[in-house]
Amino acid sequence: MSRIGRLPIAIPAGVEVTISDGNEVTVKGAKGTLTRVLPQEMEIKMEDGHIVVSRPNDLKKMKSLHGLTRSLIHNMVVGVSEGYTKTLEVNGVGYRANKQGNKLVLSLGYSHPVEMEDPDGVTSTVDGNKIVISGISKEKVGQYAADIRDKRRPEPYKGKGIKYSDEVIRRKVGKTGKK
Repeated sequence: MSRIGRLPIAIPAGVEVTISDGNEVTVKGAKGTLTRVLPQEMEIKMEDGHIVVSRPNDLKKMKSLHGLTRSLIHNMVVGVSEGYTKTLEVNGVGYRANKQGNKLVLSLGYSHPVEMEDPDGVTSTVDGNKIVISGISKEKVGQYAADIRDKRRPEPYKGKGIKYSDEVIRRKVGKTGKK
């Protein structure tokens, strides 16, 4: 049995879950609504305030879909009730981040400023050298944060670039002069 897949998903107060035919799950909460079509093979049921996901057989594909389906539903429930945030740090001399409307403008040492528009359902705020990305979809928040980080990844010699706030950069020793 899948260790993750067999766990029931508790539905917090203020969250409404609808399971329609074709395994289309809609989750409504205080922060918004998320809808997702999940694999047809999985059986998704509501049982006294919990959602239970079960699989039809023990084929390798069904085992992998079992845990995935449960995790996707859980992420939707957490997203509409609490939301997700990712924090990025901009490090380096002259590296800056600014917000203009719904555009994030990054000065990263290139000959031009890098402009990124916030995707639907995701907001970004700038506080000094920190960029905070928040939204209800874990997938969209994580992808937008990864796209921003990709514009200038942290380098190992001086630590310049954009990194996640909880990321640790392994530093390298630079060249030593000839004596």
